[in-house]
Parts: sequence; C-alpha cells; structure tokens
Amino acid sequence: MPLPPFDPADPLGIDDLLQPEDLAVRDTVRRWAADRVLPYVAEWYETGELPGIRELARELGSIGALGMSLSGYGCAGASAVQYGLACLELEAADSGIRSLVSVQGSLAMYAIHRYGSEEQKQNWLPRMASGEVIGCFGLTEPDHGSDPASMRTYAKRDGGDWVLTGRKMWITNGSVAGVAVVWAGTEDGIRGFVVPTDSPGFSAPVIKHKLSLRASVTSELVMDEVRLPADAVLPEVTGLRGPLSCLSHARYGIVWGSMGAARSCFETAVDYAKSREQFGRPIGGFQLTQAKLADMAVELHKGILLAHHLGRRMDAGRLRPEQVSFGKLNNVREAIDICRTARTILGANGISLEYPIMRHATNLESVLTYEGTVEMHQLVLGKALTGLDAFR
Repeated sequence: MPLPPFDPADPLGIDDLLQPEDLAVRDTVRRWAADRVLPYVAEWYETGELPGIRELARELGSIGALGMSLSGYGCAGASAVQYGLACLELEAADSGIRSLVSVQGSLAMYAIHRYGSEEQKQNWLPRMASGEVIGCFGLTEPDHGSDPASMRTYAKRDGGDWVLTGRKMWITNGSVAGVAVVWAGTEDGIRGFVVPTDSPGFSAPVIKHKLSLRASVTSELVMDEVRLPADAVLPEVTGLRGPLSCLSHARYGIVWGSMGAARSCFETAVDYAKSREQFGRPIGGFQLTQAKLADMAVELHKGILLAHHLGRRMDAGRLRPEQVSFGKLNNVREAIDICRTARTILGANGISLEYPIMRHATNLESVLTYEGTVEMHQLVLGKALTGLDAFR
C-alpha cells in the first residue's frame, strides 16, 4: 500500500485523528473567520476598536460557537476537541475574537451552567448561547491577579438582599456585557454572583491605550453598593474552587487557540519565504531560512498534537488541571517564539499590519500572562512533580 503524500500543512497527519463531525466544526468556524474577521481585523487592531461586537456575537451564536462544549439550554453540546478546533480557528484570525468566545462560553456561561440554579440557567444561558446577551467574568482586581484569595470585592447581606462593592480589572467584554459573573468575598467565603449590568451602582469603563488585544473590548468593573436579590448568588459552590475550575476550562481553549496564532504566523512566513527573492533566488531556498521553518513546524505541530491529547482526555473525563497548565505553559511560550521567528523571516515587513505577525505577537504577550502567568503554571507543575508547595 503506497504511503500518503507528505502534506506541508499537516506534516504529522494529525487530521487523521479527526472525525467528519470534527472537520465540519473546524471548517465552519474557519469560513466564518475568513469572511467576518480577516478582512477587517487589521483595521480594528490599528484603531483599537471592535465595532459591531454585538452583531459578531449573534453570528457566533448562530454557528454554535458560544458555550459550544456545554449541553442543553440552547448550547451545542460539542466535544472538547471540537471546541478546541474552534478556538484554534478563531485565534488564527485574532486572539481578541477567541477571547470574546472564551470569556462568554468557558467563563461566564460555564460558571452559570456548572454552579448556577435552574432558574439562573434558564434565564441566562439560552440568550447567551444565541449571542443575544454577552457575558463577562470578574475575578482579577487592580491589586490582586495571581492571588485571587486576597480579593477586596465584598458582598454583605442586607435583609434578604446582597450588597456588592468592589472593583475588577482587565475584564474582557465588560462594557458590552449584559450580565457579569462576579466573584466576591462574603462572611461564608468567596461566592459567585450573577449580576445584570444594568443594576444601579454597576459600571464598566473601557480600558484604553492597550498595545495588545486591541481588537477586543477590555474594561474595569466597578460595583458601588450594587443591590442584588438573594437568588443572585451561584448556589452550588463556595470558595476558590468555583472560579479556578472556570479558569481551567478557559485555559484549555488557550492551549488550542495559541496554536492558531502560531499557525497564522508560520503559514505567512512560509509563503513569504517562497516568494521573497534575495541574492537571485527565494529566501526559502537558503539553509538558515529552512532551519527556521523546520523548527517552527516542529513546535507548531507538537503543540497541536498536545492540544488533541488534552482534548481527548477532557472528553473522557480524565483531564486534570495540572495537565491544562502543562498545555498552556508550553503552547503559549512556543507560539510566541514561532511569531518572533516568523517576524525575522519577513524582516521589516514583519512589523507591518499588512501581515498578521506583529499583531499576533503582541496579542500573545497578553495571552502568556492572563488566566495564569508562566510562573504560576510552572509552580502548579512543580508542586505536582515534587509534592511540595512553593507558592508562598
């Protein structure tokens, strides 16, 4: 039986691991991104705006991309691998678009789906799955990022109500959200609250002057004695286990998504190297350029293979948080290195928005540290390897 031909786009034959349903999901998201994001994203990035975000959210809902790995309540009930493939295709367009989907589905919707009451699920999830309502997730604070246990946001009981006061920072979707899942200290420990953003005392000023994730809405959340009914609290969880489990789900999407950004840069570098001529021939014909491309391909497809492996474990109910840390730590670091190497192949053209490389590279600098910094994931793995806690 003859060997299949070598495919430069899939040198390890990873597509052989995919079922027809997986390929259909991937192709649907890829077509949507090619039509609705790629022609415009350089301008969005340059202006630092994401116009039409509500329309984009509704379109993403129509293709089943919002909360797609959740079941019921209008969600697609897709596999973890299918969700990962969607994240890869979205981030190949732009990290900001993948962040929109991740925060909506893996953070805000996931928190309500896993820890909310039936009334909360029925009220919010169908509208969030369709993109009618955008959600955000408030955990990080101005003075507390990697140490969420020290958060200052606090909710106190007042009769039958809760009164929520505090600030959250670097919140994706914040100023366009209709609902915020906000984590706060209470006399019983850390609790999650489902907060309609039209509640009196709630505001979400936009964070400007960003040099990364510019095609994304990033905000501060300010809660000034926001009065909430007793049933605003997520009833099924107390303590950091709640928000950390949501973050683990979102980090899984980053394991895939970062490889999308890397793939975009790699493919751009290959195309450029085959057409750009110096010293009388394409630069792709020089040994040093080919060495760069080979090393980039190895790390890119190893990262995709790692993402597949973690996805299969998640689908089997066997994915541990430490394994998610393994994936995020490796894949985001390698994605940044691929972007930087691709930039060297393009030379000065690599810094132009005519090409996606510098946009992806600056975006990944944020992806590297949000939802767990490099150092925190190293310590998660260090503790798992040694049994010794070095966090403090």
